[in-house]
Amino acid sequence: MQSELNDSPEAPRVPSPTVATFLHTCYRIGDIDRSVTFYEKLGFEEVRRMPIGEEAINVFMALPGEDPRLELTYNHGVTGYEHGSGYNHIALLVDGSLDDTLAQLAELGIEPEKPPYRPGGRTEGHRICFVRDPDGYRIELIGE
Repeated sequence: MQSELNDSPEAPRVPSPTVATFLHTCYRIGDIDRSVTFYEKLGFEEVRRMPIGEEAINVFMALPGEDPRLELTYNHGVTGYEHGSGYNHIALLVDGSLDDTLAQLAELGIEPEKPPYRPGGRTEGHRICFVRDPDGYRIELIGE
C-alpha cells in the first residue's frame, strides 16, 4: 500500500544536507573509440577525456545541452568485464517516434533486443525497448 505522501502530486521532497544532484553513472569499457562511436549514434557527444594516472582514461559523454551524465572508463589492458546480475540499464527518452528512432538506429547498425512493447501488459502510454552497447550494457529507449 502506498502512503498518502507518495500519492500526492505535491509531495514535499525530503531535504538532503549532503547530496545536491545526481552527477553521472559509469560503465567500464573495453575499447574507447568503439564505445564513443556507439553512444554518438544515440545522440551523445564526447565532452572530455581525463587520464587517471597510468591506469585508466575516463571519457565523459553528454546529450546536447546537458551536463555529462555518462562516464566511460577504459582501464588500460582490460578488454571486457563481467556485468553480474545486479545492474540492469540506463534509460533514454527518444525525441519523436520510437519506431522512427529504431529505423534510424538500424541504418547505423543498432538493433533492439526485441520489438518495442508496453511493460506490464499496458495498452496505452509509452513503449520501451532495449539496445546493447559494444560492451553488452543495456540501454532502455522510451517513446511513443
